[in-house]
Amino acid sequence: MRQAFKIEGTPPKYRAFTLQTFQKIPQIARLSKEEKFAIKVVGNVLPFRVNNYVIEELIDWDNYQDDPIFTLTFPQKGMLIPTHFNQMATLLKQGASSQVIHKTANAIRMQLNPHPAGQIEHNVPQVDGIKLTGVQHKYRETVLFFPSQGQTCHAYCSFCFRWPQFVGIDELKFAMKETQLLIKYLRQHPEVTDILFTGGDPMIMRTKAFASYIEPILQANLPNIKTIRIGTKSLSYWPYRFLTDSDADAMLDLFKRIVDSGIHLAIMAHFNHPRELQTHALEAAVERIRSTGAQIRTQSPILAHINDDAKTWATMWQQQVNLGMIPYYMFIVRDTGAQHFFGIPLVRAWEIFRDAYKQVSGICRTVRGPSASAKPGKIQILGVTQVAGKKVIAMRFIQGRNPNWVHRPFFGEYDDKAIWPTELSPAFGEKQFFFEQDEKQMLVDKQTATTA
Repeated sequence: MRQAFKIEGTPPKYRAFTLQTFQKIPQIARLSKEEKFAIKVVGNVLPFRVNNYVIEELIDWDNYQDDPIFTLTFPQKGMLIPTHFNQMATLLKQGASSQVIHKTANAIRMQLNPHPAGQIEHNVPQVDGIKLTGVQHKYRETVLFFPSQGQTCHAYCSFCFRWPQFVGIDELKFAMKETQLLIKYLRQHPEVTDILFTGGDPMIMRTKAFASYIEPILQANLPNIKTIRIGTKSLSYWPYRFLTDSDADAMLDLFKRIVDSGIHLAIMAHFNHPRELQTHALEAAVERIRSTGAQIRTQSPILAHINDDAKTWATMWQQQVNLGMIPYYMFIVRDTGAQHFFGIPLVRAWEIFRDAYKQVSGICRTVRGPSASAKPGKIQILGVTQVAGKKVIAMRFIQGRNPNWVHRPFFGEYDDKAIWPTELSPAFGEKQFFFEQDEKQMLVDKQTATTA
């Protein structure tokens, strides 16, 4: 039975702060003039939103300059390359008009690879000639759905690879209101077993809005759909969504209806640092969600300045297991936005993963990684090894556009500076990796079918 959450006094009320209002945060008085200006500069290019829970419960303001959650949520000067930073800083110092600032910001954004891995070109499907702009279908079994009312978050992560959803450029957004087209697509594609609700964050929606997407799927009686996943950062940034929000109980009841329908419900929770797991509200929210029969899996990229050491990861995995969650993925920072600030070499990411993995028991070793969500698929860095006396980087696909690529080892030339798989060359004098010709043909065939 689900436990009621008791809180002394008045339940906390959500309050967000953005670029326009962040200087009203009392703790901001601790920042220097230069630090506050840097927030304005970077925040005019990359999205910025934080809330009172993050500010009051997660950030150590006595050590904010080195605090991982401060870096995770507040724009930092290094998140823009010097050329872009200076370009925007000059405009702000000159008092440029909002139109000029917006135009310049958009020009910079278009240089930051806003939609990596061919998301727009190759992942957006069609049904009856209609392009499903709020759907991505890259891997055979899984469809991603972007509900239009869930395209924001309780707070924004400064590394987020989905930052284009939040900067006001409509042509960069994935979003869709129409559930019936999704259902029609799922009927036509019986190979799909999983629907992933993503964003933004679907848990930003009121329960009534979220139910308007879920109920038609449950009522459609789709025998191929075995799992509904919900990608969310709400457990980290606003656990009161499941505790004291006015419709918290209604959301949990909806979770239970999904489970009772025979569909597995997986909450894909994003935790980037152990501190996010240490509040009473978080523990209570996890307990209440699990009481519905839903399963919580956890994931995060490995991030310079935030969690790029083995002890942090081992601690995080162990705490997650202690709370009844399942460690799922360590990702590589995607090649978009502030990758230059957060990215670390692939070799170093593997070393950290391996060192953390050694520190935990088998019950924590459900986690997979380090994994790069590249254009052909999720590429796992297996490690550095010697083959025929040659030092190489071993890799494999955890998931691929072609399922036949999965778990087939391949090798790249050793490079301890590469931070993304495309920076690696095939080993042993090969002209290309084993999958590249197949991938090119697949994408050509898909483009031909789309335009036919």
